[in-house]
Formats: sequence, C-alpha cells, structure tokens
Amino acid sequence: MSEPFVTRFAPSPTGRPHRGHAFSALTAWTAAMKAGGRFLLRIEDIDAERCRPQYEAAIYEDLIWLGLDWEEPVRRQSEHLSDYQAALERLAAEGLVYRCFRTRKEVAQAIASAPHGPTGDAQALTAGPLHPHEEDRFLEEDRPFAWRLSMAAAKAALGPRWDGLSYEEDGRGRLPVDPATGGDVVLGRKGLGVAYHLAVVVDDALQAVTHVIRGEDLIEAVPVQRLLQELLALPEPVYRHHRLILDQEGRRFAKRRGGETVADLRAAGMDPAALRGELGFS
Repeated sequence: MSEPFVTRFAPSPTGRPHRGHAFSALTAWTAAMKAGGRFLLRIEDIDAERCRPQYEAAIYEDLIWLGLDWEEPVRRQSEHLSDYQAALERLAAEGLVYRCFRTRKEVAQAIASAPHGPTGDAQALTAGPLHPHEEDRFLEEDRPFAWRLSMAAAKAALGPRWDGLSYEEDGRGRLPVDPATGGDVVLGRKGLGVAYHLAVVVDDALQAVTHVIRGEDLIEAVPVQRLLQELLALPEPVYRHHRLILDQEGRRFAKRRGGETVADLRAAGMDPAALRGELGFS
C-alpha cells in the first residue's frame, strides 16, 4: 500500500490574493489530485495586526472561482494558539529557548554597528540570554521580550545529528542544511503568541502533512523548520519549492506592493480557465 499524500495551501489573510497565490494553490491542489491524495486549506492568521476578515473571505472566493476544493474544516491558526503555546513551553522546559529583551531598534542598531555592516536578519542577531539576576529584574519591571531559539542549546541537544541535518526536496533527493543560518530566531513574544516558524511545523505535524509545496522564496525557511521538527520529535515532510510567478518588471508578486489581484482579473471578466491556462494548468 502506498504512503498517503497530504499537502496544503496556507495563505495569510493580509491582502487580496494575486497570480502568485493562484499559482501556488493550483500547484499544490494539482499535485494532490494526481497523487490521489488530500488537499488542505489552512489560514495562517496569527498576525492579528495585519490579518483581516475581508482578506480571508477573498481567499475562499478566489479559490472557489479557480475551481479548487479542499477538506473541511479549514484550520485557522488563531483558533489553535494553545497548540503552539504547548510547543513553546516544551522548548522552554528543555532549555532550548530564552527571553530576549532587546527591542527591534536595539537589534537594528547592533546590526548597523557590527563589523559585517548593516546586513543580515534583524530578528536573528542577538546577544544571547541575560544573566539570571538581570533577567529577574527585567521581568519584575514587566519589560516586553521575545522568546528566541538558542542555537547553542539546540546544537548540544542534537549532538551528532546537528551536522547531519538535511531535508528531502522532491526530485532532488536529500539536501544538507545549516541549522544556524538564521541565528537565534524569534519563536514568540510575550503576550503576542508565537511566530510563523513554530506555528507552521506544529500545524504540518498535527494535520499529517506529508508534502510541503510552496514557493522557492521559502527555501530559506527550511533550516529552522527542520531544526524545530528534530527538537520537537515531529515528522519530517517532503518539500517541493516551486518557481515564482513574476510581474512585467521581473519581480515576484507581493501583496505589499499592491498591483493586480485575482479579484481584479475576475472583475475584468477573465474566465478562470483562462487564468489556469496562463499559469500552466489545463
């Protein structure tokens, strides 16, 4: 008996879907249909400041218009915060995360003054955990903090597995990853829940996702997500990173830049079959 094939499309409702979203959804849905597998829709709405109900509604409308269907119920991350909190608490209990009290401004200043210059991930650079006495004082003062994953502690916990960490890229075989690439990444913030990396690996495990199909811009997320899967003893999915759809200027579509959305195409009278054909799907 063949292994089950379960994949998902997991957009964030922070703007109206564009051609890039349509391509990604069609890629995952088509793969599931060809494999006789399951296709899930997940709404990644843990960013309460940017996510909007009208954008979530637009996701459903556009996917239905494209002719896609999915299993019910749809998993909405905002309804499962306790799952992510439990994972964060497990990491904390094992000494794998620590409180970082630096503000974003302080992190940016540290990056700007670093020898390598103002480059790199502002959320990755950190000075490491504080002395317990200083941490206790900051906690008494009720200062905000972020939970960061300690790469030093993770390396010690994994032992020899650290250097052999890899992932399966569909069609390319196993590829090595450097778990420390992103530094001590943020996994959560006091009073604000958890961050993307932790939520997504927990979701994929709870939903029994076997194949993560997403854009090649997310390859950079693989190292920390594979590390979290190892630390939390979660199953490892197969990854498939597809090409990105580019605009007329050769840039990938991005919600933050605005531009033509699927809703715009619908309003202009485009037929869904025409868009599917344009994106390479019959």
